[in-house]
Amino acid sequence: MKITILDTDPGEEEELILKCHRIDDSLRNLLNHFKQGDTKLNVYRDGEIYRIPPGEIYYFESVDQKVFAYCRTQVYETKSKLYELERELPQHDFLRATKSSILNLNKIKSLTPAFGGRFEAVLDNGEKVIISRQYVGSLKEKLGL
Repeated sequence: MKITILDTDPGEEEELILKCHRIDDSLRNLLNHFKQGDTKLNVYRDGEIYRIPPGEIYYFESVDQKVFAYCRTQVYETKSKLYELERELPQHDFLRATKSSILNLNKIKSLTPAFGGRFEAVLDNGEKVIISRQYVGSLKEKLGL
């Protein structure tokens, strides 16, 4: 692989040009990193504000008009609505799993078909999340199933 870096003139927009035969997962992750930069989400717990990278979040869930971000061992509240998070989060890493949740696909340990066309995802931290049948098609497409 050849890498070329060119200096930009002052005021000129930075640009990334990629020439490749195909885009694989590692390249897609690299591109996503460039797009996001050092994006972190503001989340809240016990009156304190934390800034965490989206990749640390296992899933988001809306409960009683509040949205919570579930990490390995901690739960935080976020001020964003689920539809806002869907727009902000990397499309290939996160999936709307139900009307009230968004799932980080990189945290899935295993998937099992469940009753009624749904799937059950077991996450790396042992938690189980249901993917409703409405979103199973998107799940299969994103995971190449």
